[in-house]
Amino acid sequence: MSDFVNNFWSVYVAAITLIGIFGCLLLLIMVARKKVDSAGDNTTGHVWDEDLRELNNPMPKWWMGLFVITVIFGLGYLAAYPGLGAFNGKLDWSQNGAYEREMAKAKADLEPMYAKFTTMPTEEMAKDPQAMAIGERLFMNNCAQCHGSDARGSKSFPNLADGDWLHGGSPEKIKETISNGRIGMMPPMAAAVGTADDVRNVANYVLSLSGSPHDAVKASLGKSKFVACAACHGMDGKGNPALGAPNLSDDIWLHGWGEAAIVNIVNNGKHNEMPAQKEKLTEAQIAVLASYVWGLSHKDGAVQK
Repeated sequence: MSDFVNNFWSVYVAAITLIGIFGCLLLLIMVARKKVDSAGDNTTGHVWDEDLRELNNPMPKWWMGLFVITVIFGLGYLAAYPGLGAFNGKLDWSQNGAYEREMAKAKADLEPMYAKFTTMPTEEMAKDPQAMAIGERLFMNNCAQCHGSDARGSKSFPNLADGDWLHGGSPEKIKETISNGRIGMMPPMAAAVGTADDVRNVANYVLSLSGSPHDAVKASLGKSKFVACAACHGMDGKGNPALGAPNLSDDIWLHGWGEAAIVNIVNNGKHNEMPAQKEKLTEAQIAVLASYVWGLSHKDGAVQK
């Protein structure tokens, strides 16, 4: 009930709930006390199909008893569990508390399975079939939604199997990324680059760095303007893993390829975020998952960047 911003709404909800329950109880009492008129034919006066009549008999006692039991159960439930405004109940149960207890039990049950991997180097773990099977399931449950089931990513979601790393692809860096997440941000740079023509020229120069199709004349004009980008990407455009600045010379385009895509990013900037997983996964799980991810780009002798 943390949504209540003041005591009024807590009292309001509790009052409405109790009024409803006691209102049902009062209705049951009134019905139980009502005497059935034994005079006449004991019908309601309604007739269907010429001779079908509705009798005015009282409710069976067992039925009334079930209603009373329901009311008592409702009051007992509200006394034990949350339901009356901000009152937490005598058992102090909460959805978050139940979730945390279940997660703690699950982690404790999994500890023996991960024990053998806690001291195993990443390179060895990446060769262990059991570790990789576990790592694959962890990846499918926590990473595949963004990076794809084959880990090859999509637009704005990095490919984890190509050996190209924004923040470095060492086992330590991968663990750090999984644990703490990453926030990638490029500010709008159009004002620093110059005019709209300057931005297009810079876009063509960036394309030229990777040997991608470009306008050579525009690229030559954009080279001098690239100095505004060099603070992060370097004068040679090879990026800076310490800043998470992409390598612009390797023909790998995270946010789209071509002049229009580059112009859009220079004009509007870009913000990407990978959520931290350290609150969801244990250290052992992160180590196994990092080994699995590391192994994806080292299956065919891929060069680490």
